[in-house]
Amino acid sequence: MTLKQKLLSALVMLGVVLGAVIAGFSWSAATSRQALHTVLADRVIPLKDLKLVADSYAVHIVDAAHKARNGNISYAQALENIQKGKTDLDSAWKRYAATDATPDEEALAKQAEDAMAKANEGIGRLEAMLRAGDREGVDKFVATEIYTDVDPVSDTVGKLVTMQISIASDVTTDALGWANVATGIVVALGLIALAVLGGAFYMVTRKVVAPIKGLAEVIHGMARSSGTTQVPHTDQADEIGDIARAVDAYLESVIAKERDAAAAAAETQRIVTTALSQGLSALAEGDLTEEIRVAFPESYATLKTNFNSALTALRTLISTVNEGAAAIQTGSHEIAQASEDLARRTEGNAASLEETSAALSQMDERLRGTARAANETVRSADEAIRVVGDGRSLAEQAVTAMGRVSESARGIDDVIEGLDKIAFQTRVLAMNAAVEAGRAGEAGRGFAVVADLVSALAMRAEEEAKRAREQLTLTQDEVSTAVDAVQRMDTALEAISGGVGAVHKLLDAMAADNQAQSTAITQIVTAVNEMDTSTQQNAAMVEETSAASRNLAEEVGNLAEQAGRFRTGSGTSASAPRGKVVQLHSVAA
Repeated sequence: MTLKQKLLSALVMLGVVLGAVIAGFSWSAATSRQALHTVLADRVIPLKDLKLVADSYAVHIVDAAHKARNGNISYAQALENIQKGKTDLDSAWKRYAATDATPDEEALAKQAEDAMAKANEGIGRLEAMLRAGDREGVDKFVATEIYTDVDPVSDTVGKLVTMQISIASDVTTDALGWANVATGIVVALGLIALAVLGGAFYMVTRKVVAPIKGLAEVIHGMARSSGTTQVPHTDQADEIGDIARAVDAYLESVIAKERDAAAAAAETQRIVTTALSQGLSALAEGDLTEEIRVAFPESYATLKTNFNSALTALRTLISTVNEGAAAIQTGSHEIAQASEDLARRTEGNAASLEETSAALSQMDERLRGTARAANETVRSADEAIRVVGDGRSLAEQAVTAMGRVSESARGIDDVIEGLDKIAFQTRVLAMNAAVEAGRAGEAGRGFAVVADLVSALAMRAEEEAKRAREQLTLTQDEVSTAVDAVQRMDTALEAISGGVGAVHKLLDAMAADNQAQSTAITQIVTAVNEMDTSTQQNAAMVEETSAASRNLAEEVGNLAEQAGRFRTGSGTSASAPRGKVVQLHSVAA
């Protein structure tokens, strides 16, 4: 086997191994890409759509119905919110239904569609009530029917979310398993490639460089000696052997002719050996462009031709080695660059998942705080209802006491009226006594004075009775006003009690919703943490693969450097492929 065939065989083996490495990388990258696409497009994004479905029922429909019932928004605004929620819900469900699904997931999705259809019937009745302004119907629907229609949808959607997380975990586990297999294959192929590179390096140094240096030393020795030195490597069946045998034949010819024509042979030998010495020296230094251009005698023309032919073949071989090493080096650097890019992207995904996990944890804490605040508010509302009930009892007692005061005032009025009558009769009697005293003359004068005093007292009694009646009338008016105020306060307390009861029910619903959302967020946080761990493992695996690719590129660079020691005149050397790879690396970066 010739040296060219040996080197080409080594290059072919190296190319096959590198092709296998590239195929392994491509397969691993395609598998990881498909797994990531499946997790993202068919699992993570559908989770967002499922959450939008649940939120549309809870926020746009249930919340709008409660606000319309409590008078927080008008029926027209509630109807608009419900229609918007239905539009968002339909869009999100269509996007979710367009993704790939397993048979179990399709069956569960069919149950969800049935539950949504039933819920939409109830929502349609609610819309009709809102358009008609049927307050009693809206109150009854919100109190008895709305949660019966919506809760089955929420339960089924929650099961779909759990199934999405489970399937994503299975896909990620399978992708990690295949990635580990691909890593093992790539490492094995890398070791084989290193072995092939070592063999090629050994072949070039021991079968090309060493024999050429030996031939150069022999030629130099022949130029200084009588020509009795034995030419080495004549038994090799390659280009070096051809050169050695040609030199050996030349020596034999020179020695034979030297005996016949010493002077002519010496001059001819000097020309030939000098040319060969220069050519072999240049060859030993790695210059494959230095052919023999000096005119040889006819007897040495074959030697010149053989030397130049061997040099041309060797130059072609080394050029092929340089080009192959440059191509392999370029491919290995591109593989290393692709692995580094994949590592950076994987690290970016891991950082995004970690930030998402932290944000979801904060949301979970805030929802838990909101739930605790709602529970505290519910207890405060219970206390307010109790206080309002006590106020109503006190108001009823005050109304009763005011009624008794009013009855007492009417009794006092009767007494004053009796005193007024007595004063009037007393005054009439005093007038009669004065008349009788006038009739009695001088004897009745003292009795007339007494009658005047009695009449004056009767008149004062009438005036005092009138003033007492006026004060009693004012008191009765004030009591009536106080009774009306207490009754209005009782009515206000009753309205407050009803409002606080409605707020109590709404806060109960809000506390339950917050607890459900907190549970869902906790499950999502767990799933995201698991995905973060898997992504971190993928990043570590890709980093190891990138390091192996860089080691392979360094070994190929060493081979190119050894082959680049030879100058072939085509402009290809070890520095050329390195420059080309650096340029590609900078563009990729």
